[in-house]
Amino acid sequence: MVNARTYPLWRDLAMSEDLPEEALMTVVEALCAPARCPSGFDARGDQRREEALKAALPALLARTSAKRLRGRLLVHGDEKLLAALAAEGTVTADDVPAILRHRRLWAGLVSALARRPEQVEAAVALLPHLADHEVERVVGDWDPDWHTRKEGAAPLSPVPQPLFDAVLTACLTPLAAYLLHPEPEEGWEARSGHAKDWSLELGGRSAWAMLARCPERWAELVAHPTLGAAVQHLLLDQAETQAREDARTHAPGYLPGKEDPGEELPAEQTPALSEELLLACLPALCLPELTNLPNPQVTARRTLHHLACRVETNPRLAHLAAEQLHAAADAAVARGQLLSLPEKQADDYEYDGRVRRLAEDLALLSANPDHLAGACAQLAALDPPAVVSPAPSRTLIRILNDTLPADHDRPARLLERRSEHRRAQTLAALAANPHTPHTAVTDVLTVLHPAELAWIAEKIDGPVWFLEAAAGIPTPEDENDGVLRLLSDDDLDQHPDPAAVLQSWLDSPAVDELLSRSEVYRALINSRHHTLEHLRQVTAGEVLTRHEPELILKVLLEHCGRNSGRWEALATAMTFEYDETKVTFGELLDSLGGAPAQTQTP
Repeated sequence: MVNARTYPLWRDLAMSEDLPEEALMTVVEALCAPARCPSGFDARGDQRREEALKAALPALLARTSAKRLRGRLLVHGDEKLLAALAAEGTVTADDVPAILRHRRLWAGLVSALARRPEQVEAAVALLPHLADHEVERVVGDWDPDWHTRKEGAAPLSPVPQPLFDAVLTACLTPLAAYLLHPEPEEGWEARSGHAKDWSLELGGRSAWAMLARCPERWAELVAHPTLGAAVQHLLLDQAETQAREDARTHAPGYLPGKEDPGEELPAEQTPALSEELLLACLPALCLPELTNLPNPQVTARRTLHHLACRVETNPRLAHLAAEQLHAAADAAVARGQLLSLPEKQADDYEYDGRVRRLAEDLALLSANPDHLAGACAQLAALDPPAVVSPAPSRTLIRILNDTLPADHDRPARLLERRSEHRRAQTLAALAANPHTPHTAVTDVLTVLHPAELAWIAEKIDGPVWFLEAAAGIPTPEDENDGVLRLLSDDDLDQHPDPAAVLQSWLDSPAVDELLSRSEVYRALINSRHHTLEHLRQVTAGEVLTRHEPELILKVLLEHCGRNSGRWEALATAMTFEYDETKVTFGELLDSLGGAPAQTQTP
């Protein structure tokens, strides 16, 4: 039993150049055996032993060649220390089996081994044993200490070309294999409707991260016999997006987290893909590998949207591959029956978004008048927006500090408040397509909300015929601008019948629209002009949980009185998710019993 106080001595012996070979095994045993004391395991002493062994480990491994003894030492090294020793050549590929008996392989060890020219081949052979998400890190973390390296220090040697090529191939191979036998992700059909409309994700971060490191090889790689299709897909999806992101982050004055989402990128930015390279990627443009996926009602829509994203990212494709794009759009619509949408379900909150996305994609890709007219018809069938002008408040005043109230109250600006201008925006995109029948567009204009027409007049710089048609839509004499204006109590005081105004809010279509409902209810409940009859029409959750309890306390006391049964019924009702349903406060009160409880005399 080694005395814990002597571990510094054993450490110094291990690190001494004068230590004889005959003492080596004894020193290793003293530093590797768990620290013990007369009463058993010594936790504090073992911590000292680990510290001493860690300090002595480089010297001990440098002097030890026996596999069993090296294995005894290697188990005590952490990942950072073992990687550092591998980079120095003290730990070699021959030690990897012993290391893997106690821990998984990690990218840092493979990178460190490859820094020694004689170990590069062995490092490449280890790549298949890494987890898929770690393979790219062999190159990505090649210089883990770059952020702490002092100025003037010798630069790290570049990644050996055989290692780079092997990592690049390993990262591209999964996508190449998927393209040979594409299948939807298991369980994807059970996901939400919104998720089903996401653009197909071809390739993970690792494949593009490796490809982005060798732009000088793109022209060679797009023609690769096995990896070429994967490279083409990645370049179409990622190259221009990455170039714009790089231009933004390297712009003067850029600060992470402070960027403006609407910030314009340099107009003269050179495209990441030359026209020759873009033409070389055309075989993958329309995602031919995905044309026969099951459930075409979903997969055809997603494929079409992915194709539209590619054209938005690479606008030159609209001219270089016009016929190819038109044919692909027609095929997707026909295969997926995309213009035969099922009836909207009450809980399908993404329905409108799917309709708009399909119309936007066809406006960009299609030259088929029938398909474009069908997209217009789907837009016309969408529910109109609920345009609400909020009641004046201190918060609103602070937000609009430099804005004239009249400017804020414009229908077009109010429409944008919750992005309710998107239907009109999509219609403008369809109108800009020269193949869209004018009559199909004007038919939609006749059913637009007045605020949508105002938005088109203010915001759209489109075809003259479209703007003139929108401006020529007559407004019925008895109709205002379509905005529900929530008034303050001071304004209501000037009205002959404030209660009727509050009732008009409740009767407005705005209460049927999810985003506007709470705003209308909040303005009504906060008004001193509301009555119990008004409150009975508001959802129970809004009345009971989203405002001060004093507001409703008197109503509950009068309704339940001293009737213990009603109080119990109230408690029972409030244990359920009543606030997530459309049960009104009046329905909740009625469910507690028939006539109001009579006060009992004690």
